[in-house]
Amino acid sequence: MRTRYTAASRKRKKKVLQRAKGFHGARSLRIKTAREAVMHALRYQYRDRRNRKRDYRALWITRINALVRENGLTYSRFIEGLTKANIAVNRKILSNLAIEDPAAFGEFVKIAKKNIGKTSQRGR
Repeated sequence: MRTRYTAASRKRKKKVLQRAKGFHGARSLRIKTAREAVMHALRYQYRDRRNRKRDYRALWITRINALVRENGLTYSRFIEGLTKANIAVNRKILSNLAIEDPAAFGEFVKIAKKNIGKTSQRGR
């Protein structure tokens, strides 16, 4: 009598079906379609973990741009002014400041406006 891998194969199938819980129709019941659905889901998960970072950065930039325009600047000129003033604050912090503490954000805008015409001091 030959040895069968029933325990191992059952474990593999069970693992796939556990991951496919909540999928619609056969995708959560049949092993072949479930395996395919899980593979796609994992691929999307991997991709979207990277895209999330991109999406948040775009959101922060949009928020900063909206508040900077209220103060008579554009986003790119604002960032240029901060760079020339040697102020290194990331977009996430600037976005939170713009929402939670507009007065402090206004100070950054003033500094940026003051430093727009100057030459950069970073490279020299």
